[in-house]
Amino acid sequence: MKSIVVSFLFSSSFLLAQEPTHQEFLKMNYTKQEIQIPMRDGVKLFTAIYTPIDSTEVRFPIMLNRTPYSIAPYGEDKFRTLLGPSRFFDKERFIFVYQDVRGKYKSEGTFEFMRHVVDVKKSSRDTDEPSDTYDTVEWLLQHLKRHNGRVGIWGISYPGYQASMGAIEAHPAVKAVSPQAPMVDVFTGDDFHHNGAFFLAHAFRWLSGTAPFRTDSTALNTRPKPFEYGTPDGYIFFLSLGPLSNVEKNYFNGSVPVWTEFMKHGTFDSYWQSRNTLPHFRNVKPAVMTTIGWFDTEDKYGGAHLYHQIEKTSPNIQNILVAGPWQHGGWARVDGDTLGHLNFGQKTSFFYRESVELSFFNFYLKGKDEMKLPEATAFMTGANQWRSFTTWPPAEAIRRNLYLHPQGKLSFELPADKLPSAFDEYVSDPKKPVPFTNEITTAMGNLYIVEDQRFASSRTDVLVYQTDILEEDLTIAGPIEVELFGSSNGSDCDWVVKLIDVYPGSTPDPKPNPANKLLGGAQMMLASDIMRAKFRKSLENPVPLKPDQPTRISFELSDKLHRFTKGHKIMVHIQSTWFPLVDLNPGKFVDIYSAKDSDFKKTIQRVYHSRKYPTHLKLGILK
Repeated sequence: MKSIVVSFLFSSSFLLAQEPTHQEFLKMNYTKQEIQIPMRDGVKLFTAIYTPIDSTEVRFPIMLNRTPYSIAPYGEDKFRTLLGPSRFFDKERFIFVYQDVRGKYKSEGTFEFMRHVVDVKKSSRDTDEPSDTYDTVEWLLQHLKRHNGRVGIWGISYPGYQASMGAIEAHPAVKAVSPQAPMVDVFTGDDFHHNGAFFLAHAFRWLSGTAPFRTDSTALNTRPKPFEYGTPDGYIFFLSLGPLSNVEKNYFNGSVPVWTEFMKHGTFDSYWQSRNTLPHFRNVKPAVMTTIGWFDTEDKYGGAHLYHQIEKTSPNIQNILVAGPWQHGGWARVDGDTLGHLNFGQKTSFFYRESVELSFFNFYLKGKDEMKLPEATAFMTGANQWRSFTTWPPAEAIRRNLYLHPQGKLSFELPADKLPSAFDEYVSDPKKPVPFTNEITTAMGNLYIVEDQRFASSRTDVLVYQTDILEEDLTIAGPIEVELFGSSNGSDCDWVVKLIDVYPGSTPDPKPNPANKLLGGAQMMLASDIMRAKFRKSLENPVPLKPDQPTRISFELSDKLHRFTKGHKIMVHIQSTWFPLVDLNPGKFVDIYSAKDSDFKKTIQRVYHSRKYPTHLKLGILK
């Protein structure tokens, strides 16, 4: 390799050397300590501290990341390949602190999935995730010599949840928190449930194959081996599985305690309520920047709802939202210029890392420059543009209803048919459910969320509605609300609604095109979600359907910023199975986690589109 002059950025000396790897760069410019930090109840949490090497009197802010996924590599001579959220950070010089949370890897104590927040601590030894964060920050301030008294916290997914915990009853030194794709409520909309419907493929794969959710002998310090399905076809595997009760009996046998816990709590009972973090975000003090991906299949709900909750309860702080065209954590892991067959025309992740994320922490932890980030920074798909807004959803967005009509039509006009009997119907068969993807896979995956839906639209158990060809661009912004009037001849069912952008038949194929995607007439899914009908009034107290009686079903798909361009169409799909992404509803009002084979029956579903029962989507339209 060519010799070059390498500047050791943190000193005035220069050395003629081979160009170092990034990990070598970190070793040359940071020291590492490994510490057991005591919590107020005596439990010690294993912590790695990386401090910049500097001969001056400069003091550095602290960046804290707490995780159940291991802070490896262990050993003071073993360095991570990256410090901080991105490479922009380690060259900016922070003190980076990583910690194994309570009960995981080298930390003491007992791990509890989404450990409940103790708002009123009855003794000085009562602990929760906010107190563990507080005690960690206090110890760092007391024992580290080179800090400037300011702390920032960040994390993605479960560590994003941990970051959000640092904003509750925050230590005064915590000035900036960035929860990224944080979990907030895993029964209502994050990860393992959406509106009470169980996300089977994701829960099975994640809980069985990830150490934080395992208690067998290998789970404390190593990641367990992935579950062996015996087939690459998850549709076949889960269909042959039978009722959910077979999982514990035939496969897990107590080795996945979180799964066992889930199966005991089929409603939004005290178990799930204690893990709903939203009510605890009151009077938040640090600045908060929440990051979400438009195409996050795991925790988009959490980020959006956390932003709105803090906005409502803590109006006097800087609380901002960033949303880009990313899958789960994509802003930190990929360039962000493509996703599946979509091409966004720019490296959106690079923009986020340098111009948004680094700017946020530099301002609050170093006092660099002025705070120029808007209330909401969002990428508009379809137009491939970053947009800034003073509120989210945008105040200028006008809410309009997009109605279902007979003959598969979709329009902003009310249905003309005044007869309440105007409906479309289909038979939903739990033995032949609608697949959620056209791929052969055992995983939930990340790309089904933008997958061409033509494989589903040809099925007789999927209703399809579409507009005429758009004569001008149409931009939607904000939440997408569903008002569905439906009925079933059973006492329960699921309703899946998808919002889709239909490409013109003349759309060219992507270049390069290794997967041979044919985009002419493609049905690109933009937003989708499910409502389990028995939870339509309450997640806590489910009620059965009255067979064959039209019933209002209301729920949200998700927030979105997208431009349907001239020449495209807007499409809606409605179905009752989405397998094996979501477990099968037997069509009967029962506890599905303990249902028997005999409980599962075919049902007839009807979707109404009359003036009396006007099924529609509510969209925010930007002019």
